[in-house]
Amino acid sequence: MSDHQHEHTAEGDPCAADSEAERYWTVDEHLADILGTVGPLPPLDLQLLEAQGCLTVERITARVDLPPFDNSSMDGYAVRVADVEGATDAYPSVLTVVGDIAAGAANLPVVGPGQCARIMTGAPLPPGAEAVVPVEWTDGGSGGKEAAVGMAPRSSSPEGAGGEVRVFRPAEGGAFVRRRGDDISSGQVVLPEGTLLGPAQIGLLAAIGQDTVRVRPRPRVVVLSTGSELVQPGLEVGPGQISDSNSFALTAAARDAGAIAYRVGGVPDDAERLREVVEDQLIRADLVVTSGGVSVGAYDVVKEALAPEGVEQPPLGVISFRKLRMQPGKPQGFGLLDGSVPLFALPGNPVSAYLSFELFVRPAIRAMMGAEEVHRPVVRAVLTAGLQSPSGRRQFARARYVVGKPGEPGSVAPVGGAGSHLVGPLAQANSVIVVPEDTTSVAAGEQVEVVLLEAADSPI
Repeated sequence: MSDHQHEHTAEGDPCAADSEAERYWTVDEHLADILGTVGPLPPLDLQLLEAQGCLTVERITARVDLPPFDNSSMDGYAVRVADVEGATDAYPSVLTVVGDIAAGAANLPVVGPGQCARIMTGAPLPPGAEAVVPVEWTDGGSGGKEAAVGMAPRSSSPEGAGGEVRVFRPAEGGAFVRRRGDDISSGQVVLPEGTLLGPAQIGLLAAIGQDTVRVRPRPRVVVLSTGSELVQPGLEVGPGQISDSNSFALTAAARDAGAIAYRVGGVPDDAERLREVVEDQLIRADLVVTSGGVSVGAYDVVKEALAPEGVEQPPLGVISFRKLRMQPGKPQGFGLLDGSVPLFALPGNPVSAYLSFELFVRPAIRAMMGAEEVHRPVVRAVLTAGLQSPSGRRQFARARYVVGKPGEPGSVAPVGGAGSHLVGPLAQANSVIVVPEDTTSVAAGEQVEVVLLEAADSPI
């Protein structure tokens, strides 16, 4: 059995911290130890699509102009301004069509006096032309008096590349022309250092001709749960068993933080088996997260496997198991596997595991990515219902935060009880209320510190 059951009992005793001899760490001390140990991963040159979600490690400068040449923004005709000056429906300008210019064309006709070229969107502006008139301003070469609604496909109407076209409206110089360098000029910084690469940024890099980019890679996070009582979701749950939810929630949380996450699933309460699984995963792990087996029970396998008693040099690395002055999530483990891979041993209760991840693992992932800001946003809000908190513990209470109207603070309401096994209220929460260690009660109407986990609700 893992610590899914007994951790809540220990955390529910506000005097537990004062009755035990060993040191109790504060949340800030534990977090400082983590961030002092974990640093950014070494930069890599990655293919563009592999770099999605990563942060750039250097500013990126364009080596080309965008657009790289003057080109048409419309399907129409490339003309000289003087040739269409004064054109009207009654007195159209009649021009000779000297050729077709499609996007990607290399051999361009020269547009002389009284001439034009049929041109497609994105096609280069030919020599001599000064503007583009949309096909809707012309008869499309039909010889009629009405404006065209479009061009016939080249394959079915090759004669459209010749003959004459009537233009019914004048055009100013540069009309419907995208000038070279209008978007980006060669030598321009297009992405500063520390840019998160999303679809638009990757598209920009491709547009300026880059096929690779130097980034901090996304950490590879391996997530596993411990406990012989755990059953894969979808399978029948027998007596004394529960579905494994932690490995799914924590894997999703790691991906939400920006990591590449692998879910290993449940590992039974067998120390040797757990050591084997962890050792096998080191080949693909930049960070390992376990849940369960870190408290004081006889079957707390993570402590047994990773910090066996009487062993000065554990085979997988030195992992420190400690108790924190917090609720939920008092038992925590942290250290380095194989001298370099951070391991987080989180409590087994679902709420404890998830909030511990948000408080400790997520900042580590963000730090490994090279993010400037590693913490969730924190705001002040008015508490809508009173809240009790154990003395000597920093409480993190699940809550629902509503952003305030302009010029007013937001409001926040506790969601569910204090039990660290209550996953229903956790799914409704978008934030956590932080109650300091020296505060045992907060009255409705007081302002509290709130950590935002998701987007806030809108004011009513």
